[in-house]
Amino acid sequence: MVRLPLTPAEAERGQRLGALLRRARGERSMLETALDARVSPETLRKIESGRVATPAFPTVAAIADVLGLSLDEVWAEISRPDPGADSDGPRRNAREWLAS
Repeated sequence: MVRLPLTPAEAERGQRLGALLRRARGERSMLETALDARVSPETLRKIESGRVATPAFPTVAAIADVLGLSLDEVWAEISRPDPGADSDGPRRNAREWLAS
């Protein structure tokens, strides 16, 4: 399967997800967090750095659970409108994000 290039909005959403996970992880080690979530440390590193802007939903759910974040909190953070974005443009809802 060929992945289409990320849109600027998707890349920004990935950056916000990574920042949220880094903040929630705090002083906890990346290795400990990844192992507890049953994902590879490399996967967590890529998500936190924004290199994987559209991680699989089960991966996000597992990491959020380990960090004590609700999926509602995660969705609220990553879907907030960009300050310079056109508010009349199309917005994807949670169901569309989960399906991507």
